[in-house]
Amino acid sequence: MGCVKRAKDGYCPAAAEGLATRGSRAAFALIWLCRAGSAIIVRMRIGINAHLLAFTSNYRQAGLSRHIYELVTRVPGVLPQDNFTAFVGNSPVSGEFIAAKPPNLRLSRSRFPTVRAPVRIAWEQLALPFAAAQKKLDLLHCPVNVRPFISPCPVVVTIHDLAFLRYPGSFHPAKRLYLTAMTGWSARHAAHLIAVSEATRRDITNLLGVPFAKVTTVYNGVGTQFMPMPQGEVERFRREKSLPGRVVFYVGTLEPRKNIALLLRAFKSIAEDAAFQDVTLVIGGGKGWYYDEIFATVEQSGLAATRRVRFLGRVPDEELPLWYNTASVFAYPSRYEGFGLPPLEAMACGTPVIAADTSALPEVVGDAGFLLDPDDVSAWSGTIRLLLSNQEVAGQMSAQGLAQASKFSWECTARETAEVYKRVLSS
Repeated sequence: MGCVKRAKDGYCPAAAEGLATRGSRAAFALIWLCRAGSAIIVRMRIGINAHLLAFTSNYRQAGLSRHIYELVTRVPGVLPQDNFTAFVGNSPVSGEFIAAKPPNLRLSRSRFPTVRAPVRIAWEQLALPFAAAQKKLDLLHCPVNVRPFISPCPVVVTIHDLAFLRYPGSFHPAKRLYLTAMTGWSARHAAHLIAVSEATRRDITNLLGVPFAKVTTVYNGVGTQFMPMPQGEVERFRREKSLPGRVVFYVGTLEPRKNIALLLRAFKSIAEDAAFQDVTLVIGGGKGWYYDEIFATVEQSGLAATRRVRFLGRVPDEELPLWYNTASVFAYPSRYEGFGLPPLEAMACGTPVIAADTSALPEVVGDAGFLLDPDDVSAWSGTIRLLLSNQEVAGQMSAQGLAQASKFSWECTARETAEVYKRVLSS
């Protein structure tokens, strides 16, 4: 299973999922050769393709970038006897990353502007195999769906979602064709696959024809910066952002499958109700693709004239916990998620959550939030009203959300990822 910490048994399920069945633990990443009474440690060389780790303010500084950041800063600490290389682009590295970088991790920076997708794709297929060979890697981890055609060592691939197959019309044709071809090929030719949820694991099996046993679920975690914050700090932030009233908050990339148009339609009736005249809908997140419908809905519904909807653009990492804490409700109507970090982060901050009852979101939210049909405008409007007007229900959801969020941690994600590495290395 994934990186949920079980309250009943207190361990990471994947660690006990038979990962050691293909040989003794001596065959794992740590190999001891005893000669003349002395022990020699053979260090494994592990590479992680981190070119989608963004240090700049583009829309990829969201879920994928956070996932990679947590991998490269935490997994080396789980396997301190091994040497890690993170392959990154040519953008300046942030001070936060330098401070978090473990001692057994080295950065290999590209000379090319791989922030541009065509350049990155070319680098992954042409330069990465040579870099892996030059560094004599024993294992390569490609954490975003695609591996190179050629590799001198076994490759682990993480698949986050198959939205391009579930909702093909939501993607540019060229991107859809690339992802369909390359993710399918990568899944079939990887040594092992990691899925970030059971829903994604089922999709990989059903849509790509990969055996279920070849895929291990490793859930994402939630950062310790996401927590209930002191009321005084939240009030200062509200004044700074000119937020005198209540807030309904959404954060995520602006793209069709996020279903933001439904949230706007649900909010329209709330904005027209005299009992909720102080409520503002705040939408955070960078522009992805096919986002024109979102802004057209704001204009056509008359919400633009009310100034009750605010678009933040990309939300700085340091502000995101404060936005969650400011919100009375977090609404996430996405039609399809491979995991769903924003609802988890909101719950960790004690904010009541409403999410769609689709894909992996029920796994993340559990019974700690309201799960609704992503096409039922009246249900979304009514539930937002309920949480805004009934403090008892909102308080109960807040407490349940905190308990649910405590089951997820990046430390467990790192440990379970390391177990997958060990399994591949042992076989």
